[in-house]
Amino acid sequence: MENIALIDSFSEFKDDKRIDRATLMSILVEVFRAALKRKYGSDSNFDIIINPDKGDLEIWRNRIIVENGEVEEPNEEISLYDAQKIEEDFEIGEEVSQEVKLIDLGRRAILALRQNLIAKIQEHDNTNIYKQFKDLEGEIFNAEVHHIRHNAVILLDDEGNELILPKSEQIRGDFFRKGDNVKGIIKSVELRGNKPAIIFSRTSPEFLTKLFEQEIPEVFDGLITIEKVARIPGEKAKVAVDSYDDRIDPVGACVGMKGSRIHGIVRELGNENIDVINYTKNEKIFIARALSPAKVVSIEFQEAKEGEKPRVNVFLKPEEVSKAIGRNGVNIRLASQLTGYELDVQREGIEDEDVELTEFTDEIEQWVIDELKNAGFDTAKSVLEQDVAFLVKQTDLEEETIVELQRILNEEFEK
Repeated sequence: MENIALIDSFSEFKDDKRIDRATLMSILVEVFRAALKRKYGSDSNFDIIINPDKGDLEIWRNRIIVENGEVEEPNEEISLYDAQKIEEDFEIGEEVSQEVKLIDLGRRAILALRQNLIAKIQEHDNTNIYKQFKDLEGEIFNAEVHHIRHNAVILLDDEGNELILPKSEQIRGDFFRKGDNVKGIIKSVELRGNKPAIIFSRTSPEFLTKLFEQEIPEVFDGLITIEKVARIPGEKAKVAVDSYDDRIDPVGACVGMKGSRIHGIVRELGNENIDVINYTKNEKIFIARALSPAKVVSIEFQEAKEGEKPRVNVFLKPEEVSKAIGRNGVNIRLASQLTGYELDVQREGIEDEDVELTEFTDEIEQWVIDELKNAGFDTAKSVLEQDVAFLVKQTDLEEETIVELQRILNEEFEK
């Protein structure tokens, strides 16, 4: 096989891997030098000449002429007798350049060379993909569903690059079919072996931030800033926004008339409920806003213990407690994430005769008490002062369970 014929046979790599011809030639030189080193022990006395435009390549071995019978390094030296077979005028001490044909390397070496070339081009391709997507970390991106596994969705972009959307990065309720276009952010890019793993995410708080930038011009232009984001993906999110221009209402600008601006974001996130609040550096006011729609009476900071999240006692009227905690504790969890404080809800002005639900563990199962506490009902009167329908709506308890529960609590107060 002539050298140029081999180069032509490698043109498929250039087409398949979208690699330019000059880079392909450079990789070829590297691969050929490795093959020469394996064959002859050294490649330092070889010249490899490439012509990227024509796609041809020549290999020349340079050796010094020595006396007949005095050749010690066959790769670097040639006897006068053998040199004069090439050209009669050669003399001792001169350098002989002799072209090496691929056939001289042997069939096995040529196969190894081809495999090495494939590996080098793949490595080059992987490096480029890694660099490309590393620069896109944290950016919004679109890709198409290629196939679905039990623990991840595999996506392809327009250039055929593979992205991984793990189950943990999918919004609850996400449903994908082959060919669907999916929006998310590039969460991370890491090398697994020599192959880049591009992790796609729809649950990251940064995804919500990027959607605000994409959908709301004032955020994109920097007139409104997203200060903090807390999410329970697919369920609820809280976004704290601010503006350096007093003429701009950041919350109104983000929500829009009747929610028109934020509607597209909510739809993209599977109808995730989004609370937008005004950010402030005043921590008490910020905590109160984070707990909306509940109205806070007062806030008391506790002394922070080393290694623990700082705690805050938040006092509310009894009827506001369930709003502050939210269904299954979602509202207070998000408020805690947003503010960075562990929030302890306290009832303002609990009457002396009221009793904590934990006092009823003999009559009421613990899981029922836990369900009520998660919904913001932690005393007997807080349960009794609500109607059954409201309690059913706020908890996962059956109507019969709540009726029996209120009967037990009423009996206690009658005693």
